[in-house]
Amino acid sequence: MNEILIKQFFSEKGDLANHIDDYRVRQEQIDISVLIDEAITQKKKLIVEAGTGIGKTFAYLVPAFLSGGKIIISTATKNLQDQLFTKDIPMIRDALKVPVSLAMLKGRSNYLCHLRLENAMTEGAFMTKEDVTYLHLANQHAKHSEDGDRTELDSIPEGSSIWPQVTSTKENCLGQDCSFYKECFVMNARKKALAADVTIVNHHLFFADLNMKEEGISELLPKAATVIFDEAHQIPDIASIFFGKNISTNHIGEIVKDGYQIYLKHMKDVSDFEPILNDLEKSNKDFRLVFPREPNRYPYQKISSFSRFDSAYKDLIEKLKKLIELIALHKDRDIEIEKYFDSTQEILSVFDAWREDKDNNSIKWVEVYSQSLQLNNTPLSIADMFAKHINNDSTSWIFTSATLAVKNNFDHFKSQLGLGDADSVSKESPFNYAEKALLFVPKSMPDANHENFNFAVVNQIYPFIKASRGRAFILCTTLKSMREIFTLLQDKIESDKLDYPIYLQGDGSRNHLLNKFREHGHAILIGSLSFWEGVDVKGDALSLVVIDKLPFFSPEDPVLAARIDKINQSGKNAFMEYQLPNAVITLKQGAGRLIRDEFDKGALVICDTRIIEKAYGKKMWQSLPPFARTRDASEVVEFLEKI
Repeated sequence: MNEILIKQFFSEKGDLANHIDDYRVRQEQIDISVLIDEAITQKKKLIVEAGTGIGKTFAYLVPAFLSGGKIIISTATKNLQDQLFTKDIPMIRDALKVPVSLAMLKGRSNYLCHLRLENAMTEGAFMTKEDVTYLHLANQHAKHSEDGDRTELDSIPEGSSIWPQVTSTKENCLGQDCSFYKECFVMNARKKALAADVTIVNHHLFFADLNMKEEGISELLPKAATVIFDEAHQIPDIASIFFGKNISTNHIGEIVKDGYQIYLKHMKDVSDFEPILNDLEKSNKDFRLVFPREPNRYPYQKISSFSRFDSAYKDLIEKLKKLIELIALHKDRDIEIEKYFDSTQEILSVFDAWREDKDNNSIKWVEVYSQSLQLNNTPLSIADMFAKHINNDSTSWIFTSATLAVKNNFDHFKSQLGLGDADSVSKESPFNYAEKALLFVPKSMPDANHENFNFAVVNQIYPFIKASRGRAFILCTTLKSMREIFTLLQDKIESDKLDYPIYLQGDGSRNHLLNKFREHGHAILIGSLSFWEGVDVKGDALSLVVIDKLPFFSPEDPVLAARIDKINQSGKNAFMEYQLPNAVITLKQGAGRLIRDEFDKGALVICDTRIIEKAYGKKMWQSLPPFARTRDASEVVEFLEKI
C-alpha cells in the first residue's frame, strides 16, 4: 500500500504542488487515490464517480504509477487521449520522478498506410480534383511524419472520401507480406504499445481487441496489471457494438474501390473484372435505395414492409459471389489479390449470415444513413460477455467518470457490465455549487410532446439569453427540436439586431464550432446529444446552459425497444430499472457542461416540468449537482445580469 506516499504527494508542500501554480489540496482527490491504490494492490474491481473539479485523472495516475506494473488507460474520446499523452501523464511522471515509458495507440484507420498511398498515387483513377489534392497532402505527411497519425492532417475534412483509400483495414492489410512492413505506422505504434509501461487507448480499440481475442486472433494490447477506464459511462454502448456484429454498404463500397485499384495494377487483362465491379456498385446503391432518404432505424420485423428488400439483398449477395468466383481464378498472381479475395469472402459471409442468425439474446436491425445503410446484430445484454473477460485474479480494473451513479446508487452501471462484485465510491465536486450556479425549472410549460413545445422553450429562455448576453449552450434531445429551436431563436435575435451569433451542430466539426464559440465570447451554440458530454468551455464564454427535455431515448429505437421487452418479460420494470437510470446519467452529463472550474458561474435551465411534476422526476432532481434552485424567472435574469 502506498497511502503515505500518496498523501505526501498531494499535500500542500508535496511534489505535485511544485508543478502546478496556485495548487490546492483536495481531500476528495486524496481519498479516491488511496482507494484506487488499495484496489490495484488487492487486484480488485473499483467503480469511482468523481464530480467535476476533484482531479480524478491525477487521482488514478499516481497509485497506478506507484504500483510498478503494466498499465492500460482507456478513454472514450481522442481529446482525453491526447490530453493524457501530452500533458497529464508527463506532469505526474516528472512530479513522481518515476521512469515510466508511455505509448498511445489508436485504431488502424487513424494511421496512413504506405502501400495504399503508393497505390492511390500510382493508379489514382476515379478521383475528383479535390481528392487528388488531399491525396498529395497525405502523401507528403507520410514522408515526414514520425507516426503517420491522420489527425495531424486537419486540412483534410474528417468525412473526406480519400481516407479509406490511404488507410488500411484488417481485411486489406498485407501484414508481414507488405513491402512497407518495416516502415508501417500501425505496426510501429503497436510495437511501442506492447513495450511501454503505460499504454493509452480509446474504448473502441480496447473492445476491438477483446473481440479479436474472442475470435482467437492475436491481440493488439498486452496483458496488464491495471486497466483504467476513464469516461466509463460510455462503456455499455461502445462494448455493445463490438460484442455484436455489423456490416455496411460502405464495406461494399470499399471492396469496389479496392477492386478498381487491383484491376488497374494487376488484372487489366481480365475483361470481365470491371463490368462485375460496376454491377456490384450498382447493386450496392440499389440496396440503399430500398429505404427512404431520411436516416432512420428499423427492427428486423419491420423490414418486410419494404417490398424490395429481399430481392435487393439477394442481388447484392449474388454480385459479391460473382466477384469472388472471378478473383478465385487469379488470386495466385499476387499477395494483394489473395488478400482482396479473403476480405471479399469475409464480407460476403457476414452479409450472408446476418439474415440467418436466430439468437434470441440479440436484436437484428437496420440503420439507414443518408448515403449508406448498416445491418446490425446487437446483444441485448453484454454483462456476461464482459464479466467473462475481466474475472481474473491478475488484473485490477478501475472504472471512473463524473456520471456513473443514480442518486449515489451504482446498480444500473454494475448490472450493465456484470460488475456485481465491484466496490464503488462516489465523491461530490469540491465546487461551491450553491453560490456559483442556479437551477431553474419553469412553473408552466406545454406537454413535452406538444407541437408548440419548442416555441414555448424559445419564449421562456429568450430573456435569459439577453441577460447572459449570449454565452449560452442549448442542448436538445432530438435533431428535429434542435433545428426548430435554432430557427425560432434566430428570428428573435435578428429582429432585435443582437450580436449573438448562433452556431448549429452540423455546420462544422465539434472542435471547430467550440473554438468559434469561445473566440466570439457572446455566442450561442445549439446542439443535440453529441454536445451533452466531452465539451469543456471554461470562463466567461459560457454562463447559461439550457436543456429542452429530459433525455429519454425514443422507445421506437430497435435496440432499446428489444431491451425494454426483455426486462419487462422477466417481471421487472424496464422504465425504472433501465430507461430512467440512462436518462439520469445523460442529464447529469448535460448539467455538467455549466461549471467546469472553481471560477465559473452560471444558470442551468431545464424546460421540461416533468422533473418536478412526475414521481420519477424526484430521482433526476436529486441526482443533479446541489445548485441553488428556483422557479422564478426574474431571479434567473437578475443572477445572469450580474455575471
